[in-house]
Amino acid sequence: MADSDSIAETKPAQAETKPVNAALGPLNRVPSETDLLDVMEGDLRREVRVHEHGFVALVDAMPRLVPKGQTADSAIVQAARVSYGQGTKKVSEDRGLIRYLLRHRHTTPFEMVEFKFHIAMPIFVARQWKRHRTANVNEYSARYSILPDRFYRPSTDGVRKQSTANRQGGDIAFDIADSGEARTADDFLKLLDEVEALYPKYLELTERGVSRELARTALPVSMYTEWYWKCDLHNLLRFLSLRMDSHAQQEIQDFAQAMHDLVKPIVPITMDAWRDYDVGSIHRSRLEVDALNDLAGGGEGHL
Repeated sequence: MADSDSIAETKPAQAETKPVNAALGPLNRVPSETDLLDVMEGDLRREVRVHEHGFVALVDAMPRLVPKGQTADSAIVQAARVSYGQGTKKVSEDRGLIRYLLRHRHTTPFEMVEFKFHIAMPIFVARQWKRHRTANVNEYSARYSILPDRFYRPSTDGVRKQSTANRQGGDIAFDIADSGEARTADDFLKLLDEVEALYPKYLELTERGVSRELARTALPVSMYTEWYWKCDLHNLLRFLSLRMDSHAQQEIQDFAQAMHDLVKPIVPITMDAWRDYDVGSIHRSRLEVDALNDLAGGGEGHL
């Protein structure tokens, strides 16, 4: 038997590898020329609580590692320049390029950055969310599992009236200082109490053999669901533009704000440009531009 020194010096045999495809060259591993930093600073997840039972948690990002002194914005710049070179570019130049891309709606480079979230939200919020068919989603299944006892419940002063101008939306809250309006708001909350009180019956019937896939049909949309949601930055910005807007339902606005707050430190240059060029901006049609030009030229500006 060999002594300990000879064992230590023994090197494992290298297995001979043959290329699967003769057209392919060998694997070329290129080390980083600079120190790399984790954009999430080593965190497993970053979570923001929303309402009583909800949350938005950022669990991963791409790129996860960036050169020291930079942010994930650098991946956008790299894609725009179609170059792996980093050394000759300055952060100030990167900022100008990102702002140019957003201002002129060159969106493809922003698709090179991705975020993965773990989110818990009321089912009625999730159904609005799913209208954005631009992400990879894997949702908790009430067909396979029992939904936990979590319900969305607004405060008394958070019960909103139906808007008279928007068929889809709520308007101002009921005035709880007015006895009639306060009673209406309270009656709505009592209705939620009655709905939530049926949850034990749901559990009982599943325990007695009713299938979960059928029992779930008795559950209200105020219950919470969860999913993993992965989206590129371009489509995330589009989501935030629509769902942080004042016309969106307040509950989904709250979740969108949480998402915004989680990604802003990771792509700060992009988020600043997005706020400058997209949030609150107005886009005009060709007919509207023609009418404005006609008006500026002394015409009547008819559409």
